[in-house]
Amino acid sequence: MLAKDYYECVVCGRKFPVGQGIVLSKGGYTLHFHSSKCASKFLKLLLERLDEGCASPALKEVLEELSKVRASRVKEKKI
Repeated sequence: MLAKDYYECVVCGRKFPVGQGIVLSKGGYTLHFHSSKCASKFLKLLLERLDEGCASPALKEVLEELSKVRASRVKEKKI
């Protein structure tokens, strides 16, 4: 493989092949993580630094969405 066929993890610096790991694009950034552990570490640090006014609406929306998904799973199991 050529060098361009690899990503570099933004957390630990490990290089990993395209098609593996986790790649997220948002706000003009493309972030590469070689593992879920690195992605979790990055997201934890990011959430700790976000302004509460900025984070609260998005957190509320995601929590409500996940709550609905859990409720529908419970309902499907009962049927």
